[in-house]
Amino acid sequence: IMNAFGLIQIALILSSTTIISSLQCSHLPLQRRKVIENSLRLLDKMGKKFPQQCLREKMPFRFPTQVLQPRQKETVGVAIEEIFQHIFYIFSKNLTLAPWDGTALDQLQNGLYLQIEQLEACVIKKHTQHRWSKEVSRLKLKKYFQKIDCFLENKQHDPCSWEISRAEMRRCLQLIDKMTRKL
Repeated sequence: IMNAFGLIQIALILSSTTIISSLQCSHLPLQRRKVIENSLRLLDKMGKKFPQQCLREKMPFRFPTQVLQPRQKETVGVAIEEIFQHIFYIFSKNLTLAPWDGTALDQLQNGLYLQIEQLEACVIKKHTQHRWSKEVSRLKLKKYFQKIDCFLENKQHDPCSWEISRAEMRRCLQLIDKMTRKL
């Protein structure tokens, strides 16, 4: 009797999760905008103003804006999910020298993680028929974020390299916000 009851509970949880996630998918653009606004606010809260001494070390990372300009909204959603994953990854390692507020950093990571989970659930549903429209877009994003990762490693994750990366992530999120408002 207990096993059957347990299975019924699991079935109810799974069915309610499916209903909730399909509702969340319809609200994704609005949620995404809130996540971006919140992430920008947290990036500002994490550190102080950009240190002047770091200006000479700035790098032209060149975000591949074309990945956010395809004709299909779903493709933009996949690109944004990928960008959030890369930002989460960058802000999840070797942070010992980053001179930031730990609470704001944790909140940024948590917000990005939750949004990635929701995006993945929705994207998997929608994209079984559309593959990532162009693998080229995915590769361009990967190359862009690898430049930032290599920059951090080459600078041994020093405070200036983190500040430059934080400024770049801010610019990246602002571009996403600008593009998604057009959709």
